[in-house]
Amino acid sequence: MRYCVYILSLLFVLFAPMVRAAPAQQSFGDWQVTCNNQNFCVARNTGEHRGLVMTLSRSAGAKADATLRIDLGGLSSPSVGEPAIASRLLLDNAPVRLAPPRWKLTPWHVMTDDAATITAFLKSIQEGNALRLQGGQQVISLDGLKAALLFIDAQQKRVGSETAWIKKGGQPPLSVPPAPALKEVAVVNPTPTPLSHKELNDLLDYGTWRMNNSQCSLDPSRREVRVTALTDDKALLTIGCEAGAYNTIDLAWLVSRKKPFAARSVRLRLPFTPSDDSGEMELMNASFDEKTRELSTLSLGRGMGDCGIQTRWRFDGQRFRLVRYAEEPSCDSWHGPDAWPTLWITR
Repeated sequence: MRYCVYILSLLFVLFAPMVRAAPAQQSFGDWQVTCNNQNFCVARNTGEHRGLVMTLSRSAGAKADATLRIDLGGLSSPSVGEPAIASRLLLDNAPVRLAPPRWKLTPWHVMTDDAATITAFLKSIQEGNALRLQGGQQVISLDGLKAALLFIDAQQKRVGSETAWIKKGGQPPLSVPPAPALKEVAVVNPTPTPLSHKELNDLLDYGTWRMNNSQCSLDPSRREVRVTALTDDKALLTIGCEAGAYNTIDLAWLVSRKKPFAARSVRLRLPFTPSDDSGEMELMNASFDEKTRELSTLSLGRGMGDCGIQTRWRFDGQRFRLVRYAEEPSCDSWHGPDAWPTLWITR
């Protein structure tokens, strides 16, 4: 019987990569969970933590690849005299014992990637109220942690298996599907011929005409025309159109490099539906990296840059396709755009 279960599990694993994972991001009490298109999930506490955050990440599949860390910091570092946190952690006023070698300890960071240690630690705290630092105001609320763990189990299809964190069962680890095959967006024409002086001037003139004939609220003196060689026969033309306190929205076109110019608007279409049900991205704070050949956008939730949406796109010869999508909905001064959790990644 066990042999039959093993064969069925193995067949499931072999064919599971054809299944596509739907990105998801949800909040449960004071906990936020983000799972990307690889079913890689990250959970952390949010809210009034005052710089004390526990982050838990787990990969899809039978292997129990997980990491748990507790960090003191955020956008600003702790003061130089701040004592180490490992010996000061309290669970509802009771001391928490974290010791090497299973835990890696530095003054303001503790971390483990040992599966058994993570499971035991989560079991010991999931019914509690909060983790605190003795002698400090920092707090990790545990309200919603258990629901967040169950969400990860369900998203990675671990419920009922030996690897589940909450609803364990008798199913073997191989019953858990692996991560879907990682999609690739190839770089087309990675070293295009640079724009000649004449091409550049002609395209800038065309961009000025576009700018003057577009309905934009941005003051004309602040509008900027930018032109980049995209391929040997196409250029990327962008102009500033709208602006707020910390976000600027561009308009962009794919334009032929030779006259008579043929142009079509750049549309950034998402391959999944995000939480706001929008299927397209605006070119907000957009920039094009000549080395990586990627178009980036950054939508800031507020000026300090601790929340918002960051995306990267690659031109496939016809349109820009999404390479990376990261979103941080919690504006709690924890981290900047490069550390925001991802909902979509590619090769």
